[in-house]
Amino acid sequence: MSLAFGRLSPIPHKSTTHNFNSRCTHRTFALNYASKTEPETSGPNKRDQLPTEKKVQESNTELEVLYDDGFGSASVKDYFSAAKDIIRDDAEPPRWFSPVECGKPVSNAPLLLFLPGSDGVGMGLILHHKSLGKVFEVKCLHIPVKDRTSFEATSFDKSPLQPIFPLLENLPSELHATVPYILSFVMGDPIKMAMVGIQGDLPSPQTIEKLSNTLTSMLPLLSELAEIIPRETLLWKLKLLKSAAAYTNSRLHAVTAPVLILASGKDNLLPSGAEADRLFSTLKNCKVRYFKDNGHTLLLEDGVNLLTVIKAAGMYRRSHQRDVIKDYLPPTKSEFNKTFNEEQRLFSLASSPVFLSTLPNGEIVRGLEGVPGKGPVLLVGNHMLMGLELRMLYKKFLEEKKVILHGMAHPVLFTSKTESSREDMSQYDNIRLYGGIPVNPINMYRLFQRDSCVLLYPGGAREALHRKGEEYKLFWPEQPEFVRMAARFGATIVPFGVVGEDDLTELVLDYDDQKRIPFIREWIEEINKDITNIRSNIDGEVSRQDLFLPVLLPKVPGRFYYHFGKPIQTKGNEILLKDRDNAMSVYKQIKSEIEGSIAYLKKKREEDPYRSITQRALFQATWGPSTEVPTFEL
Repeated sequence: MSLAFGRLSPIPHKSTTHNFNSRCTHRTFALNYASKTEPETSGPNKRDQLPTEKKVQESNTELEVLYDDGFGSASVKDYFSAAKDIIRDDAEPPRWFSPVECGKPVSNAPLLLFLPGSDGVGMGLILHHKSLGKVFEVKCLHIPVKDRTSFEATSFDKSPLQPIFPLLENLPSELHATVPYILSFVMGDPIKMAMVGIQGDLPSPQTIEKLSNTLTSMLPLLSELAEIIPRETLLWKLKLLKSAAAYTNSRLHAVTAPVLILASGKDNLLPSGAEADRLFSTLKNCKVRYFKDNGHTLLLEDGVNLLTVIKAAGMYRRSHQRDVIKDYLPPTKSEFNKTFNEEQRLFSLASSPVFLSTLPNGEIVRGLEGVPGKGPVLLVGNHMLMGLELRMLYKKFLEEKKVILHGMAHPVLFTSKTESSREDMSQYDNIRLYGGIPVNPINMYRLFQRDSCVLLYPGGAREALHRKGEEYKLFWPEQPEFVRMAARFGATIVPFGVVGEDDLTELVLDYDDQKRIPFIREWIEEINKDITNIRSNIDGEVSRQDLFLPVLLPKVPGRFYYHFGKPIQTKGNEILLKDRDNAMSVYKQIKSEIEGSIAYLKKKREEDPYRSITQRALFQATWGPSTEVPTFEL
């Protein structure tokens, strides 16, 4: 299945159903962006100068950070119930409808059109109606069972079930009721369908009990597929698919709109993985997200939140061109739980982070009390190896302060160089999902205009990809421009230090080691050949850092420690804008405070009786797994 982003004819918004007389594409989601304003670019553009210092109201303030998107409140049983209701009075022609569950979206929401598969019901997004309805104007197409409007596909002729289709065509009418049970073995993963709505943190006995009850209740529903797709309709659609696949494939070269393809690894009905490979190489502007453990009915299975996929792939936009700042949507409660309480749960246990901050009077306290909760704020810190500190940093700010950290990241993380035809939801997607922005002066400027909290690492890739023996060493350019940018908006600068990488991993092969191995050296040179050096105008070692993958070995986990220093106020200090020497003085002060925080944490962690994971495990075994593990005395 795919998401196609392009111009479409608009649909009236007030009516719930509309006639539909044009050709449609099978299992495709399309977005229509009707904007009266010129789109802005997401990075450096033709403007040579920064705009005036004018505060800008966030376009997504209607959505709170960690808002409840409603995902997981519907199940497969709701699909069958809704499908049965919608086909009850099916004498009308094909029509568009807006699901009631979608509700009212945010202002200036783009249009999402859902075109159904061979069932024609139009309820295939029922698990996603509430989440999509908050940020899209959702319209679904319903094709009555007796309608013979043509539709298209791309991979039907490659289906592994081709040999049994003649049997279905010759099956006696009285045996058609058995077809749903036959197809149920290939349509999707029944376990993943039944897991929808079951909380992932339940004890195993409760999970098994709920799963068993759901599977038992789903079995009788399969017979209703015979009503949704009667014998005559099924046979007609099978014949149509044969010719439709040939027509669609002949037109693929003309598709120029951005396309997002969702492919299933366990699709027994169609060769989704192979088809994703082909389309990725054929379409001009294509991304693929591959779900290796899901079946054909991907959007009716557990673990796939369509809104999350769209956001994380960088495909949500309100105009012709995506704007990484204006089109950013805050993370939801379900996304937070899935990322940090499920996917990153073991990393969280292994690192068991300790957060300390400094109040304006200089007192060090636990937590983030000393960090301003209202922007504009600029957090400036040191990178650990591979940015290991980022996951728990983002989690803590979302959890305690409901604040999104807009991390300024290397632009290569947002380009097609990270894409492939079998791309899983990855850390690159999480960077976009949780506020990562390509680093450049204009993007930082625009974030400060919106009173955002910006995360900056002046050491950049050189610190994140440091050599052996360079743990906690700062590699900063001698340029105080971020200080002057912060002062332009009166932003509060908060320096911070973090330690713990040497307690979690050991660097085995660093950049220098790999450059001495011929075939690895050639690989590094190849992957960096077309990557723009974003610091080519800077002197010193920080400007010369190829991207590569360090070879690491895990250690018995220790602990991560974060210390946020005393906030530095720039409001009312206009001299920083005019006097470069004064700005450089503040720049050196920030760097010195970060080095001081690192030294403080390295010393204090020696006093932590729970630095070792063994001691933490014993503590939680005694006091309970949800009990916060203590640390050194302040």
